[in-house]
Amino acid sequence: MSEDIDALVERIAALDLAKLRDLWRQRYGAPPQLRSLPIMRLQLAWRVQAEVHGGLDNETRKALARAGPVEPEGKELGIGARLTRSWKGKRVEVVVEEEGFRWDGELYPSLSATARAITGMRWNGPRFFGLRQ
Repeated sequence: MSEDIDALVERIAALDLAKLRDLWRQRYGAPPQLRSLPIMRLQLAWRVQAEVHGGLDNETRKALARAGPVEPEGKELGIGARLTRSWKGKRVEVVVEEEGFRWDGELYPSLSATARAITGMRWNGPRFFGLRQ
């Protein structure tokens, strides 16, 4: 059985997004609405391995529950922090607030949502604001 799972995981690593979704649909029903090939591969591979080897143990589940919800990246800068950058010749400033990130009078739940509103394109918000390489 383990060898079958190993072969399936290897096969998953070579599938394109459409084929990953097809395999997910065959095994589990409607696939997640992911567009990220690496994340979809990881999720599907984890799921098929968890069927055979089991999922998270109780200790890990409890540790994750204790950790609480994940804060959007950038919130650790502190309430009132200002992130600035130049975009298409204009200065952009975003303020970290308790509920999210404020730009141009609007509140956004994440830096990525803020960057998307600023640029009109999908961006990794922390990268857009220079918090990551």
